[in-house]
Amino acid sequence: MFCPQCGQQQANGVIRFCSRCGFPLDGVIQLLGTGGMLPVYRNPDEPVPISARKKGVKQGGMLLLSGAVIVPLLGVMASFGNSAFLEILTAFAAIICFIGGPLRMLYAALFEEGAPSPMRMYGPPPVVRQQFGPPPMQHQALPPQQPRPAAGWRPRPNTAELVTPPSVTENTTRLLEKEDHSDR
Repeated sequence: MFCPQCGQQQANGVIRFCSRCGFPLDGVIQLLGTGGMLPVYRNPDEPVPISARKKGVKQGGMLLLSGAVIVPLLGVMASFGNSAFLEILTAFAAIICFIGGPLRMLYAALFEEGAPSPMRMYGPPPVVRQQFGPPPMQHQALPPQQPRPAAGWRPRPNTAELVTPPSVTENTTRLLEKEDHSDR
């Protein structure tokens, strides 16, 4: 990773500040980690919405715990009242609370939607490919390429036209000729 302010290459991706200029790199690390998308931070005073799954599990738990209070009370009342209606009501309360509560929690855990992702991102929506038709327009970060060079630019001269490059074996040949002359 490079510092966006001075261009210094960082030793690793967990450094919080640039080693050369001291620029804070926390935001840069977040941007790189999310593919260039800015996170949306929630206001601390804003209530956190509860997911349907969590709400269903809470309802099932409350039903189960309320059954631990209601069923014994109804049982005591049925034993002192000697009423068949209270005995039937106690049985229905036990079935609803002790069987219905865990079933509600199981249903919520398996079939209801969970919590939304904790961070929503700014930026372009994900690209959805169409099966037919022209491809969707994509936003580019850089302007399109210029068809001609900028004014004041001239091409670099080709220096190979001035002097022909030497042969690959020419240097070795010279060394061998020097050895021949020295032997004589």
